[in-house]
Amino acid sequence: MYDKALSKRASLVFTNKIFAYALAVSEENASMGQVVTAPTCGASGVVPGVLRAMKEEYELVEKHILRGLAIAGLVGNLVKHNATISGAEAGCQAEVGTACSMAAAMATYFMGGSLDQIEYAAESAMEHHLGMTCDPVGGYVIIPCIERNAICAVRAVNTAVYCMSTDGKHTISFDEARKTMKETGKDMCSAYKETSDGGLAKYYDKILVGSEE
Repeated sequence: MYDKALSKRASLVFTNKIFAYALAVSEENASMGQVVTAPTCGASGVVPGVLRAMKEEYELVEKHILRGLAIAGLVGNLVKHNATISGAEAGCQAEVGTACSMAAAMATYFMGGSLDQIEYAAESAMEHHLGMTCDPVGGYVIIPCIERNAICAVRAVNTAVYCMSTDGKHTISFDEARKTMKETGKDMCSAYKETSDGGLAKYYDKILVGSEE
């Protein structure tokens, strides 16, 4: 993935690097390697994928990197303490949704965003993951988890770009999006909360059974 990224047009190199870095961390997690929970192991590729790519693209210095990580950590902790970051409690909206929210806020800071724009990015990233299910195939954090980390890492940067094009004013607050995520998780059927009883996990099992007959 990384080698292919370097062969792309300049406008796509950055995007493909994000894919590559996010995939690398998620694959490390799936192979029982050592990763940093951000906010969980299953969603650990999003923040570092964005961070590594933006460090190279924007030539970020350590001071800015630390501040960006602090912002991401603040967003993650707000969700953890006021809602949940557990897929078993609220589906993947709580894991990857939170990771995307953390990364979007961090990316907006790296782009020079205001406090309003940073908060908007955190809210928007969370808002557009509401209802996302956690349905790991076979009970493993592989499908759709690894690919989902890469897609959501790029989505985080796109969210930051979008919010940077505004004045930061918006209708739904980050706290309201976070609260909605928590309520949605409570309403969600258990089949879509890390049990592998529904969603992609159930459909994939049917394919396997059919191929064996």
